[in-house]
Amino acid sequence: MHLVVTDLREKYCLNIPAVGPKHGSTKPATATSGALILAVLSALLLMAAHPAHAQTETVLYSFGSQSGDGASPYDTPIMDKEGNLYGTTLTGGTVNWGTVFKVTSSGEESVLYSFGSQSGDGDQPYAGLVMDKKGNLYGTTAGNGAHGAGTVFKATPSGEESVFYSFGSKFPDGYEPYAGLIIDKKGNLYGTTVSGGTNHLGNVFKVTSSGQESVLYSFGSQSGDGEQPYAGLIMDKEGNLYGTTSGGGAYDSGIVFKVTPTGEETVLHSFCSQGGSYCPDGCFPLGGLIMDKKGNLYGTTNGCGASNSGTVFKLTPEGTVSVLYSFGNGPNDGYGPNAALIMDKKGSLYGTTSGGFPESSCYGTVFEVTPAGGGTVLHNFIIGTGDGLTPYGGLAMDTKGNLYGTTSGGGANNQGTVFKVAR
Repeated sequence: MHLVVTDLREKYCLNIPAVGPKHGSTKPATATSGALILAVLSALLLMAAHPAHAQTETVLYSFGSQSGDGASPYDTPIMDKEGNLYGTTLTGGTVNWGTVFKVTSSGEESVLYSFGSQSGDGDQPYAGLVMDKKGNLYGTTAGNGAHGAGTVFKATPSGEESVFYSFGSKFPDGYEPYAGLIIDKKGNLYGTTVSGGTNHLGNVFKVTSSGQESVLYSFGSQSGDGEQPYAGLIMDKEGNLYGTTSGGGAYDSGIVFKVTPTGEETVLHSFCSQGGSYCPDGCFPLGGLIMDKKGNLYGTTNGCGASNSGTVFKLTPEGTVSVLYSFGNGPNDGYGPNAALIMDKKGSLYGTTSGGFPESSCYGTVFEVTPAGGGTVLHNFIIGTGDGLTPYGGLAMDTKGNLYGTTSGGGANNQGTVFKVAR
């Protein structure tokens, strides 16, 4: 499987000059240089596996463009019915503890809340947000709160924030939630913590609509269990929760797990189970999962795979794992996906990688993987272009199939961006 090139100069991250005079010069390109460029482009065309579809990426907003602005968004934005995007930044804001932000479809940004604005507040919101029917936003912070172990917070549409729960208030409570939340029909919130719990290896937790927290499962409670879940959860119709851990498992390379509403946990897959020098099935999943109508689970691993650059995998309800794509297949490919995927109506998967090749110029990609396993780079983030750099979060998709995400760095002020890839 090879990735399709949609813009040869950009997607192979090559510094090929345009046919014409150099910037600041009146001397035209020579016939020799023009022929060389055409020859290189022709060779690259032969390397592309399939006809390309034009993609256009634009920076909707560059953080640091106004006083008190946030900086360094790390996770996936969410979108409301009007096309507005909401998310968090890890730093920036009034006291540099991070922010909750809103970006309109036209690229206008507003800071809804700056963390550290009140006593007992959380800081370092690595995760994205979830929205209830009234437009209230819920999320987590990895630090501070009443006990210095992180928080679950609520922000109203008008920007009023309250700490819903402070971790570390009791044993065996978790601490340091790096992932976002999901919400059920009753308004209960569910998530994970990287640390804490009975075995100090992380928890799956529930917070009721009234702010009461309970630990559903503590990792490390059985042989071959996972540890340190950096990703969030998904829920099926029966209320079962599914997620990944970055470590632990039979081969100490992470797992896919299921937790029932009563707190019973099952390891569905231990990564590195297929052997090989680079663990073909992948290792160290940092992103969460998605589920199709048949109950198949899809996700990414940050490492291992055929080229030791991470994978996109599928896990059937029967427990069979298949690798749909291994990153690092070509000079323009990405590596190191950190976030969950999204799926369109045709079953194609979309996501981001935090790195790209060559490493000196490419700082991440937006990619597509078809149900058959074919890969396409839709956009490469390239240093020195004013574009965003290093997307750690995943993507949101509008009704037209356009993709939206954030980068932790780059942009006009080198403090991250919100971007759009038109399709």
